[in-house]
Amino acid sequence: MLKSIARRAFLPLAFTAFVSLGAIADDGGKSDPAAPAATPGVAPEQNDDSNTGKAAAAAVEPIPVDDIRVLVEVLHKIKSDYVEAIDDKTLIENAMRGMLSGLDPHSAYLDADDYTDLQEGTSGEFGGLGIEVGMEEGFVKVISPIDDTPAQQAGVQAGDTIIKLDDTLVKGMSINDAVKKMRGKPGSDITLTILREGEQKPLTFKLTRALIKVASVRSRLLEPGYGYIRVSQFQAATGEDVIKQLGELKAKSGDKLNGLILDLRNNPGGILGAAVSISDAFLESGKIVYTDGRVADSKLEFSAKPPDMLNGAPLIVLINEGSASASEIVAGALQDRGRALIMGRRSFGKGSVQTILPMNNRSALKLTTARYFTPNGRSIQAEGIKPDIVIDKVKVSSIKSAGADTIKEADLSRHLANPITDKGKTAPAEPANGGKQNDGDKDDDADKGPLAERDYELYEAFNMLKGMVMLNSKRNVAAP
Repeated sequence: MLKSIARRAFLPLAFTAFVSLGAIADDGGKSDPAAPAATPGVAPEQNDDSNTGKAAAAAVEPIPVDDIRVLVEVLHKIKSDYVEAIDDKTLIENAMRGMLSGLDPHSAYLDADDYTDLQEGTSGEFGGLGIEVGMEEGFVKVISPIDDTPAQQAGVQAGDTIIKLDDTLVKGMSINDAVKKMRGKPGSDITLTILREGEQKPLTFKLTRALIKVASVRSRLLEPGYGYIRVSQFQAATGEDVIKQLGELKAKSGDKLNGLILDLRNNPGGILGAAVSISDAFLESGKIVYTDGRVADSKLEFSAKPPDMLNGAPLIVLINEGSASASEIVAGALQDRGRALIMGRRSFGKGSVQTILPMNNRSALKLTTARYFTPNGRSIQAEGIKPDIVIDKVKVSSIKSAGADTIKEADLSRHLANPITDKGKTAPAEPANGGKQNDGDKDDDADKGPLAERDYELYEAFNMLKGMVMLNSKRNVAAP
């Protein structure tokens, strides 16, 4: 009898809570995916016409009363019969988490702490290990380690599957709980147990948490006139930083770059606006990317405007399996427009838009609202960007020259003289660096050996870039 009375009392309370939740989600839904996340507790600007349309649509669609009644009954059973007492707030929050996590790997309910963590990530400073992760079959999948962080320095790689955090199994843990456990006080340790393709046994990494201050853009000259820009993730100021450092590279090269390599490897993505800004820096006009979803707010299109900051100079973009989302937007736009040669390996394939929808209780929804499409209408989702030239994942080592053991024509007795170079000219001296390729500024470990050994993919891209520049130069000379 008491259970029956409790059930009747609880039913309207829970029903009201879930109907109210639906109303809040509809009203709080204005958020441009290109804009930075809103401040916690501050409601976003609302468009009256848009909200009126949504309200009308909600009025037409009937409320699934029978399904909600079952949901309320489940809540009641848990509250009354579960082995430990659970408060209403926890039950409802867990129900919301379940609703979002059941949609796709990237939608999530963010409580106030989660929301703050998200904003810290997009601003470029947070405490933890420095890994971009997603959920796959109940385990945490590494999308990409961030440059110069404990994870990257320890050897964690894109594609690794984390199965244990310290002694806690990840299976069954939500992505938000896993991220919370990996974050912590700088200086504290955590042990990651990882499965890696090609390894027979799980790998163990003991990492020390650090204050992660991500400098999302780094640049240097590989050789005079040949620039290199590395973008590790897309933050609010990344587009401006790329343009600024591109200008600095040009200034170092006499206000002209012969060519540029844009390195987006292991870049997990980030803010759409930064991806559009970087693409625009190399395009004169035309479409960059467009999005398409169910509601009018999700249908967006972004186009380029002058100038091309490289003035048409050759551009190579490096990608790999850890390049995702915003990285794929840049690579796809420059590939479709014929502006850049894409080299590396097929990218991750995250072609969906997540919009941050602040709620009234300082929480937020991270909701997938649209899909990205390249200028030619290609969907990135679950497909990725296929490079124009594939570079296999290999490691090379240099072979020392045979030196004096090598015999050339000039060493043979009675060899014919060269009518040009032998006229009072001496043989060209060996380069001071022993024939090694100039690897650029000393601020990026350029003194740690030949580039081919340290970064074979960059070495291949650099050789290709120089070939493109030389070919263009020869064409210009041959032109009448």
